[in-house]
Amino acid sequence: MNDAMGQWVTVAGALAVVLGLLWLVARLARRGGLAASGPRRVRVVEATPLDTRRRAVILRVDGREALVLTGGPQDVFVGWL
Repeated sequence: MNDAMGQWVTVAGALAVVLGLLWLVARLARRGGLAASGPRRVRVVEATPLDTRRRAVILRVDGREALVLTGGPQDVFVGWL
């Protein structure tokens, strides 16, 4: 193996190590809750299938609950509960 090829192998190995460390840090941050930038404002409380395509979904948004119908030709916001 010549000198130029050896340098490319070293560069590729260093890049693989750096990318692996970044992946590890990101995974640990997500697991530890550090990746979230604050409390989530929207979460799914319950989702119930109405038929093969449509669902009724209750969302909690900033402490209030909303009913949304999804899966048809359009998603429909029914209203606040």
